[in-house]
Amino acid sequence: MPTNRAEAPTALLTAREVERLIRVDRSTIYRMAADGRLPAVKIGRQWRFPADAIERRLRADHPGPADGFVAEAQRLVDLFADLGGVTAVLTDLAGRPVTRPSNPSGYLTALATRPRGLERCIADWRALATREDPEPALRLGLLGLRRARAFVGPDGRPDAMVIAGCVAPASWPPPRAELEALATDVGVDTDELATAAADLHRLDPADEPRLLEGLARLAAHLTRLAAAWGVTITPAAIAATDPRSTP
Repeated sequence: MPTNRAEAPTALLTAREVERLIRVDRSTIYRMAADGRLPAVKIGRQWRFPADAIERRLRADHPGPADGFVAEAQRLVDLFADLGGVTAVLTDLAGRPVTRPSNPSGYLTALATRPRGLERCIADWRALATREDPEPALRLGLLGLRRARAFVGPDGRPDAMVIAGCVAPASWPPPRAELEALATDVGVDTDELATAAADLHRLDPADEPRLLEGLARLAAHLTRLAAAWGVTITPAAIAATDPRSTP
């Protein structure tokens, strides 16, 4: 016969214990509890503080190595994308984003803000991990756009990629029928997707070598940055933000 089990009670901290943890005097702690800035419950005349909620607060106020790495990586990828005139993103080898896409084109935004569209983007990025090109090279992807990747991680043992893409090929946009099929699959209005398809990055062939060299340098810098922070670059290990949301 099934029995009902009471949930384990949350451990409660005293104001003195919270004072030691967050290094704020008790009078301030009481004021923060009273006005709701600090999670607390009143037992009789005494304030008590849920230990798990205080721990979460401490983690938010004092980011760990993974949070610090993601913040610095995001700034570097943002800068590269803006200077290179492309979209850029750091992903793991399965194509799952670790940073938010930087300088996203309207076409990427139209796709990646839909669950099925994001799946299509991740599949395209994942395909780059299986290519044997040792150096970055702009190739046509599963979505018909040009993109390149550089591996991030120790030589011979990469655990991530930095990708530059959303570059329109010479024969763009695709036929209306192709856009229609993609729009139906993703769940977006065909006219909306057709309009977004005009918002892609254009790259002068003369600028391609410089972009690819910069991508390789960015990957090397991210490799050193990850080592300095002591992190392995996987979304499972890095949970600073929701990297899959586009700006």
